[in-house]
Amino acid sequence: MAAEIVNPRSDSGAEGASSTPEEPFDPAFALHRGGKMAIQATVPVRDRDDLSLAYTPGVAKVCTAIAEHPELVHDYTWKSQVVAVVTDGTAVLGLGDIGPEASLPVMEGKAILFKQFGGVDAVPIALATTDADEIVETVVRLAPSFGGVNLEDISAPRCFEIERKLQERLDIPVFHDDQHGTAVVTLAALRNAARLTGRTLGDLRAVISGAGAAGVAIAKFLLEAGLGDVAVTDRKGIVSRDRQDLTEVKRELAELTNKAGLTGPLETALAGADVFIGVSGGTVPEEAVATMAPGAFVFAMANPNPEVHPDVAHKYAAVVATGRSDYPNQINNVLAFPGIFAGALQVRASRITEGMKIAAADALADVVGDKLAADYVIPSPFDERVAPAVTAAVAAAARAEGVARR
Repeated sequence: MAAEIVNPRSDSGAEGASSTPEEPFDPAFALHRGGKMAIQATVPVRDRDDLSLAYTPGVAKVCTAIAEHPELVHDYTWKSQVVAVVTDGTAVLGLGDIGPEASLPVMEGKAILFKQFGGVDAVPIALATTDADEIVETVVRLAPSFGGVNLEDISAPRCFEIERKLQERLDIPVFHDDQHGTAVVTLAALRNAARLTGRTLGDLRAVISGAGAAGVAIAKFLLEAGLGDVAVTDRKGIVSRDRQDLTEVKRELAELTNKAGLTGPLETALAGADVFIGVSGGTVPEEAVATMAPGAFVFAMANPNPEVHPDVAHKYAAVVATGRSDYPNQINNVLAFPGIFAGALQVRASRITEGMKIAAADALADVVGDKLAADYVIPSPFDERVAPAVTAAVAAAARAEGVARR
């Protein structure tokens, strides 16, 4: 898979070619014209001899060998190096339910990030269905062609069911990045923020704004990693056992979180909290941020507008992070998913475990090393140490947990 950003145009000289009547020239449309990726051969086909090896009759020998020994598919095809990036277009990049065709530019972008940052080939697959069972059945039927499945931009709560069913039916890694990639990078940043201020995860009480895919996954993952306590809030306030309006997913969340037994709005949860994690959009009043504990951390990750503006957060917080690239401490999934899949594919893991995700977070946090500072608790996506560190840690964890097959 060629991951460099290419711009094939039928009108290659028309730099100002318009993609919309209103915009005579827009660099985003210019870059996307023709798509952002292409298939590229890894072997030459220059003459008859090359053709006879790459295709018939030579290919028949390889097909026969795989038919007799199915595990050879990993050695003699691209299967063990390629991931399917699957979406139904229902929860796209803050744009919401825009449909499969409109989601393709994002899925192409995800694919080139896989290649650029992890050396992993990826194929965008946008499905014209929002039915959970249809999505599962489609992916199961496509799975022989792929070494892993990255679920992307599928709305909650269907995303939880789809991931669970695919994990049950497939023996390759299935990973919903909106959940687990976000959780891994958040844990890495939180570990370093705690280290910077002389605390441990167990010392911290966190508040998560947003009980969708990312919020649920972050809450569970942080607790698994040893966080002291976390309260999750949705539009109706704190997710707590006394609420009668909770979905099945939120009822389970209520049993795991909020040891303090808090009830009421987000502002109630923030009073005295050590950590705010925003994955919901909206705006948190400055007055509520001011009630957080001294030395608090504010991770306001909504894009393009963080729940707490960094200028406001810095008045009260020891560490501030956002989802934006124009501020320090960007919580960006690209720090996690390329290396996680690269490590899993390297050892032909049958699944991605909690231990593998925690190993990824620890490796990511360790990249910061002695340069730890309030404006540097998480490395840049362009730090060339990131992907190799995460890849190696995930591969080692897969072997330790018995899910590696080589």
